Amino acid sequence: MLGSIRTVTTVVPALDPIEHAYTQYLGMRVAARGSIDPAQAQAWSAPACAGCRTLTLVPEIGQATSLRFIEDAAAGTCRPFTTHGWNATEITVRDTDALAARLADSPFRIIGPPANLKGFEWIRAMQVLGPAGECLYLTDVGADATLAQASGPVGQIFIVVVGGADIDAIAGFYGAHFPNEISAAVEVPIGVINRANGLPPEARHKLAILKLPGGTRIELDQYPPCTGPRPVVPGHLPAGMAIVSFAVDPVPATSILRGAAGEIVELQAS
Repeated sequence: MLGSIRTVTTVVPALDPIEHAYTQYLGMRVAARGSIDPAQAQAWSAPACAGCRTLTLVPEIGQATSLRFIEDAAAGTCRPFTTHGWNATEITVRDTDALAARLADSPFRIIGPPANLKGFEWIRAMQVLGPAGECLYLTDVGADATLAQASGPVGQIFIVVVGGADIDAIAGFYGAHFPNEISAAVEVPIGVINRANGLPPEARHKLAILKLPGGTRIELDQYPPCTGPRPVVPGHLPAGMAIVSFAVDPVPATSILRGAAGEIVELQAS
């Protein structure tokens, strides 16, 4: 069984703007600073990342999940929702509108203002881009007991979004490795995908949900044909959201997997 989300790893050109933005405007704190061990870089098939500086951030209250940033200017940059792989990190918050006001004059750019989720009006979310173009969904789930709750104004990661050319292939990868429940795919308009790719607002895309413990999820999206595989500089990790680490017990012999969309899945002991 694939367990809950532990860490999202994002490759960025510089760490200092990340630290300033997340600590000053999202209330996160620094949990660790370090560098990538050569053995770890080899395990990721990214030997050029050895020695790259890292920054790990956690919510101000609680440490259920963490954001790990790797500084690697040579990896380049990517625009979320235009290439395949991990594309967005969804974090629980207590008051989406108050947070939107706080971020109005900040390094975060709001690309989707606060809005209630159609069909789930008690859930209110917004979407922002961070200093390196990384995408966050900031979501107040209200009293929805099926989803992880925020432990403070900004809480834990509770959903990660992977997108690729074929949702059946993406779901098939997870179904082949883990017995978690995966919903049937539905077709819905997804605003962030449409805006990023210059598509009409009503354009629909297939979406499915993989359930994880503790009210956490993986969202599986099928991206339009105008998107493609994320370019990767040889020896480096993909730019942007590159790896998601999950708890699993026991850890299999192969603890690094690559999904059908090119996403890197890292398995850690529960």
